[in-house]
Amino acid sequence: MELKTFKSDFILLVVASIWGLAFVAQRMGMDYVGPFTFNGIRFALGGLSLLPFIASGRKKRKINHTQSSVPAFNEVLKGGMLSGAVLFAGASLQQVGMVYTTAGKSGFITGLYVVIVPIIGLFRKQKAGFGTWAGAFMGVAGLYLLSVTKNLTISFGDLLEFAGAFCFAFHVIIIGELSQRIDTVRLAFVQCFLCSSLSLIIAVLFEKITLNGIWMAGIPIIYGGVFSVGIAYSLQIYGQKNSHPAHAAILMSLESVIAALGGWLILNEVLSSRAITGCILMMTGMLVSQLYSYLIPGKTKDK
Repeated sequence: MELKTFKSDFILLVVASIWGLAFVAQRMGMDYVGPFTFNGIRFALGGLSLLPFIASGRKKRKINHTQSSVPAFNEVLKGGMLSGAVLFAGASLQQVGMVYTTAGKSGFITGLYVVIVPIIGLFRKQKAGFGTWAGAFMGVAGLYLLSVTKNLTISFGDLLEFAGAFCFAFHVIIIGELSQRIDTVRLAFVQCFLCSSLSLIIAVLFEKITLNGIWMAGIPIIYGGVFSVGIAYSLQIYGQKNSHPAHAAILMSLESVIAALGGWLILNEVLSSRAITGCILMMTGMLVSQLYSYLIPGKTKDK
């Protein structure tokens, strides 16, 4: 393995670790503040952490004499509003769901978005190969073992997390299309502040907000905002430049595993043997969905 590939893979492992532990931070933060208060401040910090990257990009455009036009700004604003609204829905469902479920289960259920994305693509006339269907089957089977009880009931929190996974899948699709023509950093900035604004409006209306509560939740909020958004976002961009797509898929999927390990080590969350089996199935499904076309000779990536 080349040194630059190894460095990129290591960086992506760090990104997955940051995002996995973010589930723990989100769960810890809600001991002191409501879910919408947490998200409102978290995404505001996340947006602010992107300002240095926006300034850097603007400086490069000045050097290259390629200033953005007003229509380009309008496109960023419209795209950011759209992606931000979907992000707000997903983040809200995830954060409220974590009031009723564990960080580990939230991480695995949210991770199903990697399987949901190609399935949604079927409705957009995109082909789905064997890997997608096999991954989807294992993901559903794993979700059943993880969340559905022997009495065929599912907890409210797990249900919200599953709905949130669909929102994140739509968000990935929207970002994939917008990033082809819009600067991704500025797009992320707009969506962060829309998500923050909507969350804070709901928080003011329905949650009790205290300075002491925000202070006590300060470290989880800073971690969820600055580290999970600003630092991890920039590292992901750098890491994926020289990492093989198969490596990236495996490393990024470890986010769910790290969330479960973090929940166990830090929050003393314990999964039953049935739930652990479900997690293994879900993890396998995510990997099969992402890697099948790379590992089986003669197969091409689903379109």
